[in-house]
Amino acid sequence: GLIFLDNAPPIYPFKTTYIHGFLLIESFHKGILPCLFGDVPPFRTSFGLAEGLSKRRYDEEQLFIKHSPDKNHEWGKIGRYKIKKENKDKMEENLSKNIKKWAVEYRSQWKEYVYGLIGAEISTTVEFSDACIQIAPEKHDTGLLFETITCQSKSLVNDISEIKDHRQEKKKRYSFLINGNFNYLSDIQAQLQELHKKLSRHSRLFLVIYNPFFGFFYSLASLLGIRKAPKPNVYITEKDLNTFTKLAKYEIVRTRPTVFLPFYIPLISDFFNSFLPILPLIRKLSLVWLVVLRPIIPEENTPSLSIIIPARNESGNIEDAIKRIPEFPNTDIEIIFVEGNSTDDTWEHIQEQVKNPREPFAIKAFKQPGKGKNDAVRVGFDNATGELVTILDADLTTPPEMLPRFYDAYNQGLGDFINGSRLVYPMENEAMRSLNRLGNIFFSKVLSWVLGLPISDSLCGTKFYPLHDYKRFILWRNKFGDFDPFGDFEMLFSASELALGVIDIPIQYRARTYGETNISRFRNGLELSRMTTIGFFRVLMGKRR
Repeated sequence: GLIFLDNAPPIYPFKTTYIHGFLLIESFHKGILPCLFGDVPPFRTSFGLAEGLSKRRYDEEQLFIKHSPDKNHEWGKIGRYKIKKENKDKMEENLSKNIKKWAVEYRSQWKEYVYGLIGAEISTTVEFSDACIQIAPEKHDTGLLFETITCQSKSLVNDISEIKDHRQEKKKRYSFLINGNFNYLSDIQAQLQELHKKLSRHSRLFLVIYNPFFGFFYSLASLLGIRKAPKPNVYITEKDLNTFTKLAKYEIVRTRPTVFLPFYIPLISDFFNSFLPILPLIRKLSLVWLVVLRPIIPEENTPSLSIIIPARNESGNIEDAIKRIPEFPNTDIEIIFVEGNSTDDTWEHIQEQVKNPREPFAIKAFKQPGKGKNDAVRVGFDNATGELVTILDADLTTPPEMLPRFYDAYNQGLGDFINGSRLVYPMENEAMRSLNRLGNIFFSKVLSWVLGLPISDSLCGTKFYPLHDYKRFILWRNKFGDFDPFGDFEMLFSASELALGVIDIPIQYRARTYGETNISRFRNGLELSRMTTIGFFRVLMGKRR
């Protein structure tokens, strides 16, 4: 029907017409607004029929009708003017051009938003790497995703053979990006195995995998001109990916669904793309999966180790700690005591061990300037010289005799961050109060879900990882915030975000033989609740741009 503006003459209604399924509307009042038709003359609409009628010709026809004796002349029948063929052809030509132009512009906006989401997720890890290298971009890859990634250094290689040998690299951390290639490869295992020969144990492989089960949407996007890439033809399930990675000697350290709403609607898109990835089952419906792989590579040598022992009011345990630490064959071991404002003679006992060190250990001692265990651990790490660092609580509730298991797990390539777990074996009587145990179980379950880590105990004091990664933890802390007075959550958050391979070592938790615990159940419980909440909003849901 006819559509009029209140203040517009009825002879100039809105133009409404359906061409190729598109509803097009244009005002003739006070000039013609830009539209998809370009410079085609205005069209008058009557009962849904679009008819070519320029202003000049309309005036001529009205003059003819006014002076014509034949009032039934074709020009006198309102709404029955024929569209001239040349005008119709020009209209369709301009419409086609403008639709293509719109598709190009929308495709650019759509890709910018989608790749922004993926790039933000990748950048949470890669920005703390020394370099990011994209491997063999597909022909349809415009490089937009790679541009959105934040890293100190970025480069491209067209083939795996162009990658230099990183196997002996211990200090630098390299990230490698494969964007969508696995959706088209006919031999994924072979490429993973070939790439494995070039990587160090500290390299990380980032796979962007597009969900092939949404083939209909890819086809529709291609039809509309929004997407130019071919439809994925390799259907990879999580089970398939697990098989490929095991056969090629990799571990999947992180799998995160990304992109549920691929176009930007203010507030709505960011909410859905942040909230849906955490929902069971629903999270499997994402358009994109970001998978991070860690190559499993054993150590060829025996790296040196620094053992950090924070101690406050633990004078009766200092000598036993030194006696019970086992020897590590062919390994340089240093023991670093950090005394924390004790009210007993802990510092004097530490000084005795420094003056008369047990062979073959080198023993150092420092007084912490601040307060709290986390501050003491940082003092120890800042003064450590070993390639690897670990923490041994001076209360000896974690048996020092267990430390070689952490060392062996690391050397075998089973993990980069070895986490002690006290919640597997039965504990000694009075080792942990019932309420503390329940709290530990609760926070471990929640944190395992929030961080996506396979951990059963988040608060065991003994953790083991490379000193170089601790330096990256500091960079992460400077950006994320210094919020953890204990240090356990901070290390786990960092290990998760930096995609370290995390593995638990179960231990039997022992009762204290000297002194009293420095833990306040209720005050510390509130702190842990606060940190878990921070992790939920800033780690689990905080990636979206």
